[in-house]
Amino acid sequence: MQALKEIGFKRAFRFFYLTLFHALFRCSLFPPVRRLFLILLGAKIGKNVILNRIRFFNYDRKGFKGLKIGDNVFIGDECLLDLADSIELGDHVTLAERVTILTHINVGYKNHPLQKKFPAKTESVKIDRGCFVGACSTLIAGAHIGEESLIGAGSMVNKNIPPHSAMAGVPAKKIKEI
Repeated sequence: MQALKEIGFKRAFRFFYLTLFHALFRCSLFPPVRRLFLILLGAKIGKNVILNRIRFFNYDRKGFKGLKIGDNVFIGDECLLDLADSIELGDHVTLAERVTILTHINVGYKNHPLQKKFPAKTESVKIDRGCFVGACSTLIAGAHIGEESLIGAGSMVNKNIPPHSAMAGVPAKKIKEI
């Protein structure tokens, strides 16, 4: 009941019906059908986009209208996209398998003892044109990856990445300019 009290009935209802649409999206076998579902839900999706079996959460907040995917984008299996705030993927972006994009930070309910030290926040994530994000990487709220950059597998991006960079590690550090 505490969750319903904090988010309100309207948001809970939005969560309910969007969960039904998300279930239909996940049952879709082919990327073109998944693309159509996202467009119907308000996302802006470019041409030649491959959407493998990806998951979304917090679609009751900013939602699918905050999702913008450019042309010729590939999103690998088991990617997890947080739609609490906007996510923008430029043209020719590749997200390898199991990439997680987080647009919010929240330690729990409003009365959680850590809320004073780590207040809830949301920030958009943007990945510019021509980037590659390696498998099992995590992008934290507010991250911006500059164009034609590469993020190595298993990395955590918690800051802005300059264009034409190769970054890897936890947290991601520059390994070379490209």
